[in-house]
Amino acid sequence: MSLPEYRLFIGGEWVDAVSGATFETVDPATGAPWARVPEAAEADVDAAVRAARAALADPAWADLAPAGRGRLLHRLADILRRDAEELAVLESTDNGKLLRETRAQCLAIADHTDYFAGAADKIEGSVIPSGKPNFLVYTQHVPIGVVGMLLPWNSPLFLTMFKLAPALAAGCTVVIKPSEATPVTALELGRRIAEAGFPAGVANVVTGSGPAPGQALTAHTCVDKISFTGSTRTGIAVAKSALDHLAPTDLELGGKSANIVFADADLEAAANGVVAGIFAATGQTCIAGSRLVVHEDVRKPLLERLVARARTIKLGDPKDPATEMGPIATEAQHAKIAAMVGEAVDGGARVLVGAGQGVTLPEQGRFAAPTILVDVAPEATIAQEEVFGPVLVVQPFGDEDEAVALANGTAYGLAAGLWTSDVRRAHRVAARVRAGTVWVNSYRVLSYAVPFGGFGLSGIGRENGFEAIRSFTETKSIWVELTGATRDPFVLG
Repeated sequence: MSLPEYRLFIGGEWVDAVSGATFETVDPATGAPWARVPEAAEADVDAAVRAARAALADPAWADLAPAGRGRLLHRLADILRRDAEELAVLESTDNGKLLRETRAQCLAIADHTDYFAGAADKIEGSVIPSGKPNFLVYTQHVPIGVVGMLLPWNSPLFLTMFKLAPALAAGCTVVIKPSEATPVTALELGRRIAEAGFPAGVANVVTGSGPAPGQALTAHTCVDKISFTGSTRTGIAVAKSALDHLAPTDLELGGKSANIVFADADLEAAANGVVAGIFAATGQTCIAGSRLVVHEDVRKPLLERLVARARTIKLGDPKDPATEMGPIATEAQHAKIAAMVGEAVDGGARVLVGAGQGVTLPEQGRFAAPTILVDVAPEATIAQEEVFGPVLVVQPFGDEDEAVALANGTAYGLAAGLWTSDVRRAHRVAARVRAGTVWVNSYRVLSYAVPFGGFGLSGIGRENGFEAIRSFTETKSIWVELTGATRDPFVLG
């Protein structure tokens, strides 16, 4: 059976890669190729950037009123809502995420797009008292320009819209480079952007299977900003490349987030939150609650609940409504998870539940077992570094200070969960935990209206909320002399 074939989306046209080369994208649930996409190279990236640069100056976009940008985004939101089921199936096929989750995400991005559509004509400047009565001084927030967007494979369409919607609302133009593991939905998004009526070149999509296209995008001197989501190591390389031509970067990177459970917590609710934090999305999420920091008094009963639930998690076809954990998206990630767990066990960690210990893996596809590790030293690699898989490290504590020290005991600072019935403790500990997002008696909840991002090695900048639009603008200060008076040209005014 022939595979569906896609083309690059550049300057409002569907084109082949200059070389004519293609590559296959694989369904991780079956291990079989299911679509063929273009293999872009530096020349293709250059064409996309130049198309975005031309669109930035085209009156069809440059002179479009902010409300006009909002109307286009509302139209795109309607199309995304209409096609949510189709896009959800494509996303699940490309990366193995549960269809129930991709369906929810594809509906959420329509709401996300509507939010930023409504914000497009509310990007306000300020009138500033300058201390100089003969001047009127005000600021404007103008589009930063051409934005290069590099996306991960775990929630590609969802995370693309985190960047794309505010960038378009701000008046920027974009070049999107999806992960080589999940290229299809970005190309499908390009089709819907065209249908919504955005001028040619405002949004462009290039795909490629190696590092060259992404490197070409980050290094391109006509790119004014880079927005990246992915691993910390790659994010640092991206920032260094962009810095060579002083392009600012937003980096949404890794995490080693803690779920902190105090002795007075509702253990049923906490157990549910811990499961959501580490086993939902097969642990392939930057906000995974991969460390359980638990009070010694409730360690045993909580672990009993978690082990029992882990053993009943249904692994299998992500499109089966009964499935609770799908496959690992890439072969490299599958191997990494196994290697990190093996290293931890060799270092003295004990597996409470995992492959061969209460969990049987499907015979077909790339699967990792829900795994819980105890007796892990705080300095161990698996307690310090992101696994990006369904692996939970348990770290007991005796008092509040120790809990906070453990929670803050990594170089990351993306998220944290906090479980307690004491409202004073909740506020007190939330203030002390170094994380961009702290959930109290909950976990893994996001909104388009709430800023999201991390501290430390978890990244730079914030996505979502009005802060996201501001990140795609430059501030321009305008001084208007009101009296017509002249001054000494050799004295600073």
